[in-house]
Amino acid sequence: MIESLGLTKHYGRIRAVDAVSFTVHPGRVTGFLGLNGSGKTTTLRMLLGLSRPTAGEARINNRRFRELRHPVREVGAVLDQGISHPGQSGRAHLTAQAILAGAGRARVDALLDHVGLTAAADQRSGNYSLGMRQRLAVATALLGDPATLILDEPANGLDPEGVVWLRRLLREHADRGGTVLISSHLLAELAHLVDDVVVIAKGRITCAAPLAALSASVAGRLRIRSRDQRRLWQVFEGSGARVTRSGEALEVEGLTPEAAGEIAFQARVPLHELTVETPDLEQIFLGLAAR
Repeated sequence: MIESLGLTKHYGRIRAVDAVSFTVHPGRVTGFLGLNGSGKTTTLRMLLGLSRPTAGEARINNRRFRELRHPVREVGAVLDQGISHPGQSGRAHLTAQAILAGAGRARVDALLDHVGLTAAADQRSGNYSLGMRQRLAVATALLGDPATLILDEPANGLDPEGVVWLRRLLREHADRGGTVLISSHLLAELAHLVDDVVVIAKGRITCAAPLAALSASVAGRLRIRSRDQRRLWQVFEGSGARVTRSGEALEVEGLTPEAAGEIAFQARVPLHELTVETPDLEQIFLGLAAR
């Protein structure tokens, strides 16, 4: 479990993070969303003990990071892709880190295979692509087989296959009871992965809720086509709905699909299309960030 308890960070007179509180539960993937400059990375650094909070406290499994007896075995983190010396091979980097984590060579070989770097393991990491460096960073985070993962933009540089691989890895980790906190600008991809959403804007939490509940709370819009759009417009507006035109279709807000179908039936206007357009995570996030 990850707990942010009133975390606050000042840089001189600038309050970068202001009384941020949220909880990340085991067995769930939590997306941490915020625009650039929102305080997202500063909060993650405070969670990991890399930045001292001005006020408040961060706890991982009920302890502050510096109180963890074996940090690499309890928390794996990706905050920067450039974690290896460019002159080291991927294998040499992981082997050196494995010594600190108390992991053996077999763990190094298994992780190189797990992240798809076996073929490039003996190449200098300075010659790795951004996506390969990202995979190496994820492998480093997993060395101690930690239950808790904190990842800042881990999909940067990954190709579509790599994004799918990362999604599957994190989903399986959570399904085994692990705790995952991930920030990413790839909101469409996060929508397929996260269970909960925490939104930060201007240093403050604006929303912390399960994604399913958040989506359900946002009214969907209906896209409707028929052979008599003018007649439908009239009867929908007469029922109190808000109607606009989008190409050949009407966009209707304020009606359920069932109600729209009944109204069209009563007006004797056959429908050619009736589609529910539910706002995606990007639309929900932008609305919350703006608010």
